[in-house]
Amino acid sequence: MRILVNTPAGNIGRVLVDRILSSGHDVTMISRNPAKVQDFVARGARLVEGSIDEVSVLREAVKDVDVLYWLPPLVFDQPDFLSWSRECGSRIADIAGEAGIRRAVLLSSVGAQHDHGVGPIACLPAIERSFRDAFPDMTSLRPGHFMENFLFSLASIRAEGAIYSSHAADQRIPMIATRDIADFSAVVTMDLVWKGHHTLGLHGPADLSYNEAATIIGGAIGKPVRYIQIDDESMIAAMAASGMPEPMARLVCGLYSGIRSGMVRRVEPRMATPTTLEQFARSLVQPAVAA
Repeated sequence: MRILVNTPAGNIGRVLVDRILSSGHDVTMISRNPAKVQDFVARGARLVEGSIDEVSVLREAVKDVDVLYWLPPLVFDQPDFLSWSRECGSRIADIAGEAGIRRAVLLSSVGAQHDHGVGPIACLPAIERSFRDAFPDMTSLRPGHFMENFLFSLASIRAEGAIYSSHAADQRIPMIATRDIADFSAVVTMDLVWKGHHTLGLHGPADLSYNEAATIIGGAIGKPVRYIQIDDESMIAAMAASGMPEPMARLVCGLYSGIRSGMVRRVEPRMATPTTLEQFARSLVQPAVAA
């Protein structure tokens, strides 16, 4: 079986490709940065160099592929990210469908039932529809809030024992480690038994608020950590100061607003995954803070 993965260098894609290769299946990868995936090439993965918005790249990538795994990447420098992402999703669905690929797994998100008011998630309903139209067998995975997002707060955790964000302090949301997303993605992608169209929610072991998360992270690293909620404009300014283009910073902040409004929420039955926030903090946050 040959599986096409469009994001082999990211947190999820790297683990996914490793799992597929270790299971004895073939992988085709799309990447603009060959140096980041040379270890997979050395293990036999096929690399198609280029961008996911290039038709010629996609036509080359789908050759001899049995299953498509598509993760719509968050590309900061796209002036109209939502339109670009929708077009990329529609394009790969058309090209893969024309090539005879019948099975696909799409990494979507909680909140993908809405196409407005949810920040970058707003691109996903259209992509889900394109995939359902193109593939007889299609599974959409809707994970919750990535635990890895707390790694963006390492500097303030280290210096001040604080996490700053515009998330509501006491609003509980599903939190999941990206490694668990990759592990579950690998199982679904390599399983040829399921048929039809499915939507599965990956929600981590529990819903947690940012106040609770700060306490858990503090306990795991052996240092008190508090959560400080800031307003949207301050959040946008902080993201822009870190190098994110302002239009994308405003779009991402729209996601946080969508969470506060209740639009970004899990509507699927809980599909629990194993890694707790405490385990995540002990394995990744604590060593980074100590370093």
